[in-house]
Amino acid sequence: MRCDEMTALLPALVDGETVGFEAESHVETCLRCQAELARYRRLLRTLSMLRTRYAEPTPGLLGETLAVITEAAEHGARRTLLSGRRLAYAGAIGGSALAAGATAAVLIARSRKRALSLAG
Repeated sequence: MRCDEMTALLPALVDGETVGFEAESHVETCLRCQAELARYRRLLRTLSMLRTRYAEPTPGLLGETLAVITEAAEHGARRTLLSGRRLAYAGAIGGSALAAGATAAVLIARSRKRALSLAG
């Protein structure tokens, strides 16, 4: 039996099922398959330990988490406020420039009207 054929049988061998004499004798003589079988067994032990373990959160973890979330929200609000101010400043400058241009156009039109009425 070859190692690539044995790979499919290793999970059954870990579970204690009989896989045949040829497969079992291959594992006894092949270091690669023995290492793979050991990895399977270690994986199953680790998974079974995870079922019984309970991670106890540290005291104050909830408070720290809420503080970090609140700080992040306040930082985001400050950024939004600053970008809103920049937009307001740009709008004010643009509006002022438009008003100055309109005033200049009116004054120029009046001065031309006066010049025409004085000439005529």
